[in-house]
Amino acid sequence: MFKKKSARAQASPGGWWETLKTVFYAVLIAIVFRTVAYEPFNIPSGSMKPTLLIGDYLFVAKFAYGYSRHSLPWSLPLISDRLFGREPERGDVAVFKWPVDNSTDYIKRVIGLPGDRIQMKNGALYINGRAVKRERIELDNPDRTLRVGPGVAEFRETLPNGVSYRTFDDGNTGADNTRVITVPPGQYFMMGDNRDRSSDSRVWGPIKAENLVGRAEVLFFSTNGSARMWEFWRWPTSTRYSRLFRPVE
Repeated sequence: MFKKKSARAQASPGGWWETLKTVFYAVLIAIVFRTVAYEPFNIPSGSMKPTLLIGDYLFVAKFAYGYSRHSLPWSLPLISDRLFGREPERGDVAVFKWPVDNSTDYIKRVIGLPGDRIQMKNGALYINGRAVKRERIELDNPDRTLRVGPGVAEFRETLPNGVSYRTFDDGNTGADNTRVITVPPGQYFMMGDNRDRSSDSRVWGPIKAENLVGRAEVLFFSTNGSARMWEFWRWPTSTRYSRLFRPVE
């Protein structure tokens, strides 16, 4: 008479193997999804205030501008040019690799397209010799999610293609006046909405199309930073609920 093996003993070898395969496939699917579809990013600085705040988490559409080597994990050099390339539209909020080191992720707004002449005069933006429409508005912070320092003015800027968004001006004139910069073919001029607190193409020049990673689409989470990751009991009070699932405009 044979003694029947326990279910645990019978299932053990195959169970571990199946678990490993499941984990492998899950990781592979996640990598593919992040590469070709959407990738999450978080905002570490205030250069895009008031549009994006420190502690915002957003999804970036990787397919929006096609794919380059910077679309791949660790920027693997497997794509020589750009596959299925599409031009950004003026006013898009885009993630790209900083042209200084081609590895650090930056997020700014597309202001200048190839061939455009960009200049700042006394804080006003000029594109191809014409001032972009800019009107002073009241600070829009009804739920106090935005920390605004003294002397900050808010403007609504409208680009030639009709895209409209808010900008900040705090009186720091460091980048309020620039020379005329002509955007080379295949490159784009990027600027932060927090105009006096943004290092952007006014400082390090336009970016190449291959540096584009994707277009910011939607905020899926936002925290004011008052709770650490392990302080789960404080998460409800640190979450900016009014910013959840908002489109990035």
